Amino acid sequence: MKIDVLTLFPEMFTALEHSIVGKARHKGIIKLTCHNFRENAANARHVDDEPYGGGQGMLLCAQPIFDTFEKIAAKKPRVLLLDPAGKRFNQSYAEELAKEDELIFICGHYEGYDERIKTLVTDEVSLGDFVLTGGELAAMTIIDATVRLIPEVIGKAISHQEDSFSSGLLEYPQYTRPYEYRGMKVPDVLMSGHHANIRKWRLEQSLRKTYQRRPDLLENYCLTEEERQLLEEIKNEL
Repeated sequence: MKIDVLTLFPEMFTALEHSIVGKARHKGIIKLTCHNFRENAANARHVDDEPYGGGQGMLLCAQPIFDTFEKIAAKKPRVLLLDPAGKRFNQSYAEELAKEDELIFICGHYEGYDERIKTLVTDEVSLGDFVLTGGELAAMTIIDATVRLIPEVIGKAISHQEDSFSSGLLEYPQYTRPYEYRGMKVPDVLMSGHHANIRKWRLEQSLRKTYQRRPDLLENYCLTEEERQLLEEIKNEL
């Protein structure tokens, strides 16, 4: 996968070298390049200006971003604009992006963008209902969540298929050695070696955790008959 980022602060993305993204880049699975669009500003390296019609703050100008984009976009890539008003990013969105050959991220700053920049964009994306100083942290989050889903990045596909949200439910609790720590023991079912019981326990725990913490996820989740029965038992307990 080829990933290009248009940003005023390319040095921020060096943090990804310490994550799974850095490992994927060193393996040649992805190519990540950051482009400082200030270097392509025609007006004395100015990238922002006051909005027409008045108003608070400054807007990113179209010219530096258009010129930078045209230097790097050879085909018709998926272009993501980081914007609080965009579509909410989630796990299924990451799974969709992981299938792309090329992604371009446009990271904004200041009060917003010249609206004409959006003619380059295929996706306006948001992490949630809050505002960051710039789009860099959001872009890094989306890149990390997406790259880890690319085949060969994580050794076993099951590693991310069982993640919270990948199945539609929150992930079940997990334990490792020692068996007992400060009086807290690993649940006996996990020590039993009985795979069918372990599977059912994990499913029940996922349903319980989802029902207690994120019941909204169950609204659009298609329950199997086994899951429906387990969920009824959980509701009756609480």
